Amino acid sequence: MASKTKIFLCEDDESLGGLLKDFFESKDFEVSLFHNGEDALNNYAKDTYDLCVLDVMMPRVDGFAVAEQIRNTDSRIPIIFLTAKTLKEDVLKGFAVGADDYIRKPFSLDELLARMEVILRRVKGAEATIQSTYQIGKFFFDTQTQTITIDNGEPISLTTKENELLALLCAYANQTLERSFALKKIWENDNYFNARSMDVYITKLRKILKEDPTVEIKNVHGKGYKLITTLSEDAEEKPTK
Repeated sequence: MASKTKIFLCEDDESLGGLLKDFFESKDFEVSLFHNGEDALNNYAKDTYDLCVLDVMMPRVDGFAVAEQIRNTDSRIPIIFLTAKTLKEDVLKGFAVGADDYIRKPFSLDELLARMEVILRRVKGAEATIQSTYQIGKFFFDTQTQTITIDNGEPISLTTKENELLALLCAYANQTLERSFALKKIWENDNYFNARSMDVYITKLRKILKEDPTVEIKNVHGKGYKLITTLSEDAEEKPTK
């Protein structure tokens, strides 16, 4: 059974927030609702979400500040602002802090849903696809058997986490794989302990890949990692010896 799309909803008007939550849930979304920016930020890292819907004018911390904090750790999640503000400067500020869309109140629920679905389809289409096999320089990597082989040598078995992490690096080869995204994708939480665990697995993968000097996992300061390689995306199944 496919998991439900998770919506991170922040709306200080309790009546409107409840209405939106009920409406989204009737459309088979899973919704976490918060009524102020402070509570929203305190809870964002406790789960993984597919889309943020943020009211702009909220007590304690406004929607712009919430979006900025989210963008510091997660550049991929789409954000929609809901607001009564109509000035051009406010709209531009919304997009400047990372909004994917900006909807003025009052709005139609059906229009909001349509805009959400367009953004979610776009994001899903842009997600890197994990292949079953990769040719990484001199290495043949099989994600199904969790093995990596250099030239005609003996296959090296990978742990499940090593396999998942290398597959994600390959899917984003020669691009920055953001640390927070990888942690949430594999460990489902980007807390300190999982981050240290990922560092250990990166070190192990580097030890394996050092046999080919054309392949390297580089640190991208403040962002994450980048697998540098001439990657064949059409790796054929390696013949058995």
